Amino acid sequence: MRQKILSLLKENARISLADICKRTGLTEPEAAEEIKALEKSGVIRGYTAILSENTDDREQVKALIEVKVTPRREGGFDQVARRIAKYPEVTDVMLVSGGFDLLLTVQGSSLNEVANFVAAKLATIDGVLSTSTGFMLKKYKESGRIMEDTDEYERLKVCP
Repeated sequence: MRQKILSLLKENARISLADICKRTGLTEPEAAEEIKALEKSGVIRGYTAILSENTDDREQVKALIEVKVTPRREGGFDQVARRIAKYPEVTDVMLVSGGFDLLLTVQGSSLNEVANFVAAKLATIDGVLSTSTGFMLKKYKESGRIMEDTDEYERLKVCP
């Protein structure tokens, strides 16, 4: 039942308790208690809204930054990742496989602000070997949601 509740909340964090009960067969007190337990245990870390890029009055520049790190003897990549995560400009930090170690999402009010963050803060951290920055130009899909409302139907090609 826990997975069903998590799935429903992930799909729509504003789903009513009554709708959760209809879909799971739980009573409202049972569902409320399960959600509270998920929040208290840290399984649910928070709730967020997916916003259209054009709804925010302030201009935001977002960048994806690949970071190559020297792992520490004690703690591997965790120490560097935790230090990077403390910066308010950094919205996401992920350990990934491939040619680099960490993938960051960073936002600022201008290209210059993001560039200064990389040069003055990120690159100076002990253990950071190199970075590669790509600026987000347009977002087509986020958290499973298509960002543009188009009713235009396009049949997917079976082969190129």
